[in-house]
Amino acid sequence: MSNVRTRFAPSPTGYLHLGGLRTALYTYLLAKKHGGTFILRIEDTDQEREVPGAIDLIYKSMHEAGLNYDEGPDVGGDYGPYIQTQRRDLYPKYAWELVESGHAYCCFCSKEDLDNQRKEAEAQGLTWKYNKKCLHTVSLDEAKKRIANGESYVIRQNIPTEGKASFDDLLYGHVEVDCDTLDDNVLLKADGLPTYNFANVVDDHLMGITHVTRGTEYLSSAPKYNLLYDAFGWQPPLYLHLPPVMKDQTRKLSKRYGDPSFEDLLAQGYLKEAIINFIALLGWAPKDTNEEFFSMDDLIRIFDERGINKSPSIFDMNKLTYFNAAYIRKLSPEAYAEYAKPWLTQVLDADKYDLPRLCELLQGRTEVFSQLPDMVRFLKDMPGFDSELYINKKSKSSLETSKAALEFIRPIVEGITDWNETTLHDVIMAAIPESGMKTSQVLWPFRIAITGQAATPGGAFEMAYLLGREETLRRLAASMEKLG
Repeated sequence: MSNVRTRFAPSPTGYLHLGGLRTALYTYLLAKKHGGTFILRIEDTDQEREVPGAIDLIYKSMHEAGLNYDEGPDVGGDYGPYIQTQRRDLYPKYAWELVESGHAYCCFCSKEDLDNQRKEAEAQGLTWKYNKKCLHTVSLDEAKKRIANGESYVIRQNIPTEGKASFDDLLYGHVEVDCDTLDDNVLLKADGLPTYNFANVVDDHLMGITHVTRGTEYLSSAPKYNLLYDAFGWQPPLYLHLPPVMKDQTRKLSKRYGDPSFEDLLAQGYLKEAIINFIALLGWAPKDTNEEFFSMDDLIRIFDERGINKSPSIFDMNKLTYFNAAYIRKLSPEAYAEYAKPWLTQVLDADKYDLPRLCELLQGRTEVFSQLPDMVRFLKDMPGFDSELYINKKSKSSLETSKAALEFIRPIVEGITDWNETTLHDVIMAAIPESGMKTSQVLWPFRIAITGQAATPGGAFEMAYLLGREETLRRLAASMEKLG
């Protein structure tokens, strides 16, 4: 496949949601798989829905995701501008070309007229579509005169009333519909801006787009697009319509319902590599391998659009967390510490603790970085805890054995001045046989007494080392007093 040119064309209405991220990823992979060009275009003709700052958020999300486009508003290219409102002067020319050829017409119906038509159709139990009133009652010459007099108008596509409209999709094959089921949608609005339906056809042609990837919500519109391509005498692109990403069996992912965006996941401590890997497998599976962990280079190499499933995909947060934990384990200790430190220092004073050692203990236990503050909070402040925590069936520890263990270990710990893990381990382990108890019956209550936690990033020696001698002895004494 030569000269492949794909585009991702989001509207600037907020953060990049995960369905949009998957569309961008597949569009990127399709281009790179074939050595082609990946383009970012901002479709901002619906000015009422635009969110201030959203364009910059799109740039940021794309770069953070590693979806580096070859052409776009902030990187340039030979087919710009790449923001549709900056191209507004070129669309009327093409709209009027269609009017002159009879494939479109000027419509002067007011909102009140259209509302009345809609209500009349609904009263008859019919699905409303525009009745071509202005096509039949307003000649082209009259339309031009009314426009010259300043009358407001739109330009509508003149859909044939007979025959079929069709398109070919890489996933769904040949799709065709009866023309009489299609509406004469607006191409050019009263403010002179094109609608999405018109602008994307014109821009895709002018930018040489060969493959269009988008959601299945546009399947019903694709026949109209191809009628426009036919009217202009242009070659239509190949289409790839993607099934939706669902929250569950009945609802699509939506920011409206609190579902996370790509930026939300990054802010929660998910790694971008894990998110991309997970998103790639939402509805697509590589052939001839059971492997599920792929770098971006791997995805470019093995991506094949024929592996996309026609069924909707369910976004499973637990599965994403599983991927993230696996990617965290693969990080070098230095990289892990770099990610972890901002989270740890939300709770801990970096100068007071051995953070590199703490990171070594935490890495294998971390699923999402946002877990870290709660995982280490006990180091800063001794939590309150129930004495029942000393009871452990596995080590056969009871309140009585725990009291005895703490009374035994306290003077030993007080005698240690060279405070490091090795010394703590060697001295305490050498003394335990004198207690007449099992090792676990001594170390379990010792760790509970100084951490107040059933689970900690490391064992008793590591926790005592991180807390320091003074704090360990203070906590030990306080816990013994509480235990009685």
